[in-house]
Amino acid sequence: MASGDRPTGRVTAKGAAPGSKRVTPKGSMPSSGRYTPPVPKEYKVSPRWVPVLMFTLLGVGMLMIVTNYLGVLPGGAKNTYLLIGLGLITGGFVTATRYH
Repeated sequence: MASGDRPTGRVTAKGAAPGSKRVTPKGSMPSSGRYTPPVPKEYKVSPRWVPVLMFTLLGVGMLMIVTNYLGVLPGGAKNTYLLIGLGLITGGFVTATRYH
């Protein structure tokens, strides 16, 4: 088959996957369209425990790092306390991404 014998343009129907026989009627949007309607505000309310957990993790992590540098924690200043504090702060940031 020469290059001039091939059909040009769209081979599959708009909205259909290659190899499928499904054709979307004109004027209607396929279910796999790009538009996603916005979520109503009444569904975007976070439970009360989300901000409480977020601020608790951030506060305890910060407190652990400060007390580690002051040498108040048992065993003196250790990197383990610093890593636990950073992990708690990271958990606070991850929880903050879930807050609406």
